[in-house]
Amino acid sequence: MPENTDALILDAGGAPATTPDGTAVPMDKRDKPRSLWNDAWHDLSRKPIFYISALVILFLIVISFWPSLIASQDPLQCNLINSQNGPSSGHWFGYDQQGCDVYTRTVYGARASVEVGIFSTLGVAVLGALLGGLSGYFGGWLDAIISRVSDIFFGIPILLGGVVFLSAVKGGSVLTVSTFIILLGWPQLARIARGAVITAKEQDYVLAAKALGAGHGRIMLRHIAPNALAPVIVWSTIALGTFISLEATLSFLGVGLKPPAVSWGIDISAAADQIRNAPHMLLWPAGALSVTVLAFILLGDAVRDALDPKLR
Repeated sequence: MPENTDALILDAGGAPATTPDGTAVPMDKRDKPRSLWNDAWHDLSRKPIFYISALVILFLIVISFWPSLIASQDPLQCNLINSQNGPSSGHWFGYDQQGCDVYTRTVYGARASVEVGIFSTLGVAVLGALLGGLSGYFGGWLDAIISRVSDIFFGIPILLGGVVFLSAVKGGSVLTVSTFIILLGWPQLARIARGAVITAKEQDYVLAAKALGAGHGRIMLRHIAPNALAPVIVWSTIALGTFISLEATLSFLGVGLKPPAVSWGIDISAAADQIRNAPHMLLWPAGALSVTVLAFILLGDAVRDALDPKLR
């Protein structure tokens, strides 16, 4: 028997485990317990839909910051002579009613939509997770106040609220639309975070930390937050696509982003009246919006399946 049995894997009887040829198996070769995040990545890495949606999203982010990589023209450079002309050599998507190149505007339109989606999701995630986490952890009067405030915001339809709120704001911008979405979008995530924190704080490891005298900050950051983060990430991933769609809807209604901003919603609104005469004006920005929203939803579904042990 080897001298240092501590470095070997022991079998059920307490003896060092061996391979079929009789060689002892070192401890560093044993299967180590994996965390939720390791298991989630292992599950995601086996799903083609995860890679497809992630590549689409990565491509959208790249062209959002560097649209000139695939579009060399100016989206605001228009010529009425080309008004509603169909696809041609060098202008694959044709021209819109103002004589602007539809391909260029479709590429540049990704920037506003992605910016609104990212800023809104980050804002909602921070505000909702913070308020929901405090509500679930401390309970009592703080929970009652935050819950009643969230109920008030839940009673405001987000689309109707956007029409009313943004109609009173002059010069719609990415910051304005994102701020509105954050103000009305946080209650749902707050409830999800609250439920996750309530579940986590009843676990034995949290009770043990309290018994050892750990403070509220340490318990929330070291023990509760990592275990309550999964539903927040899943909801945020799916919500990002929803917020992009909401921005396009508000811009379509004329209360979101406004010209000279370049947005898929603005282009869809301008093309809606010309769908019979020039369907290409509507096809490309609407298609880009649909693919973007679908990519985020599919990515969110894949992440949800990976982070939920019950679905494995």
